[in-house]
Amino acid sequence: MLIILAGLPGSGKSTVGRELARRLAVIYLRIDTMEQAIIRSSLGVETAEEAGYLAGYGVAVDNLRLGRTVIADSVNPVEESRTGWRAAAAEAGCEAIDVEMICSDAVEHRRRVETRATDIKGLTLPTWQDVMDREYVPWDRDHVVVDTAGKTIDDCIDELLAHLP
Repeated sequence: MLIILAGLPGSGKSTVGRELARRLAVIYLRIDTMEQAIIRSSLGVETAEEAGYLAGYGVAVDNLRLGRTVIADSVNPVEESRTGWRAAAAEAGCEAIDVEMICSDAVEHRRRVETRATDIKGLTLPTWQDVMDREYVPWDRDHVVVDTAGKTIDDCIDELLAHLP
């Protein structure tokens, strides 16, 4: 199965995704990590969004074909990226579930964005204004929504697990 975690920076994707992967002993793919590796490479690119997603889809397919469950962590802001993850699952002959992580408490969301530290070498985290200005197209298909506001990581994981087959 491919568990596709999406949502704005600071919504809780990486925090919940890493812990869920740890608990289930599954593959965890973070697009920020792939994009930053491409930027730091000798290619000399300034942005690597498309390349990061394409690499992520490929690594997901490889692992899904091995029978592994994969958690994909990315902002996934537009239909094209969302369709890419679904296509990766289909290519591997696996089920996919879309999960949008949100933080409905704007004060809490802003605090998270403004106080977190990066754990990826060279990654500059977005400011609150960057998050507010980011393109993020509303979903046009059924998906699971997990609101992380006022909840523990365990609460969020339990809620997400309740939606998995």
